[in-house]
Amino acid sequence: MSQQNRRKPTSARKAAAAQGNRRKVRKAKATTGGLLDTVMGALPFSEDQLHKIVLVVALAVVVAIAWVTAAMMGVPEMARRQVAAIAADAGFEVAHVEVRGVENLNELKVYERALAQRNQAMSEVDLEGLRTELLGLSWVKDARVSRQLPDTLVIDIVERKPHAVLRKADRFVLIDATGHELEPISRRDAEGMLIVSGLGAGQQVTQLGGLLAAAPALKPRVREAEWIGNRRWNLTFKTGQVLALPEGDKQASSALVAFARLDGTNRLLGGPVKVVDMRGKDRIYLRIPERAKMEAALAAGAGRGREEID
Repeated sequence: MSQQNRRKPTSARKAAAAQGNRRKVRKAKATTGGLLDTVMGALPFSEDQLHKIVLVVALAVVVAIAWVTAAMMGVPEMARRQVAAIAADAGFEVAHVEVRGVENLNELKVYERALAQRNQAMSEVDLEGLRTELLGLSWVKDARVSRQLPDTLVIDIVERKPHAVLRKADRFVLIDATGHELEPISRRDAEGMLIVSGLGAGQQVTQLGGLLAAAPALKPRVREAEWIGNRRWNLTFKTGQVLALPEGDKQASSALVAFARLDGTNRLLGGPVKVVDMRGKDRIYLRIPERAKMEAALAAGAGRGREEID
């Protein structure tokens, strides 16, 4: 065999160098692995959550590329459909609906509207349109619709609060403090609640609330408020007695406060007086069944003149 075909033995220096390189590689791998573990431990989320974040970012990149490509080709509608298809294929479509804040509202009415979005790509869900539909429900004061990726719609409902009962010709209707109608109820369910009646009374409920607030001690004792002639209120107390108030917000409030003071000194509520008419500017008219009791009530009153109404 010729000398040219003989392999020269590896020198000790080269062998030592190779072994040193292998040690450096093993050390580098160990250092890198330890550093990666340290970084992962310091992150504020788990490895599974990190995987989801990476998936979302990757999807966003793909969607962006598809959109830009389609837009450059002059077909934005195609881009929109392509984005929706990519999102749906990746699991970003409506599969679940979560409803919060419902107490009195029939929750099925919310689901009926929300589930119309089911199996749509999350990017295709019309959040504002769904919110507008929900605001059309009688109990809904406000609503918020949001996406919870990858596949859940979250609906937060702010309900209206029942305040009184509007008595109509053929039914009783629950209303809130603004007079907004919530739902029909039975006469039995209306017991114990303030009943509002009279043509146009529903539009005057806010004003009525301000009126009753002028005499808070009397407010829980009022059973019914009747809006008379679209201009003034008659209040019926739980005793069955009636207080006729004058026209005008200021005048009615002043009369109600005066009645509260008179009742405090003379105990009119629960007494023989059946009707107290305070529509006059300088007089209070009392209606009682017996003249003797009427004269006693007139003698006990102070500060304003009073006169019998037979």
